[in-house]
Amino acid sequence: MKYAVAYIIIVNILAFCLYGIDKSAAIKQKQRIPNRVLLLTAAFGGSLGALAGMYTFRHKTKKWYYTITVPALLIIQITAAVLLLSA
Repeated sequence: MKYAVAYIIIVNILAFCLYGIDKSAAIKQKQRIPNRVLLLTAAFGGSLGALAGMYTFRHKTKKWYYTITVPALLIIQITAAVLLLSA
């Protein structure tokens, strides 16, 4: 259980940092982090960090596939966690 919590914390911090790094790269017109990496990080448990990164850095908030996918992933992950913990 403690490994699962540690994993979730680490992947959420990673997702948050990736959104910040990508926003910084976008401003400086440097090489960007691919969209699939940002979304996969959210899909593998980092949806809360991704959502926080989106709105903290104001990054990808106008892209429909981010504004729909990331919150949907968060709802799915919270539902899965509740179901696993209640079983």
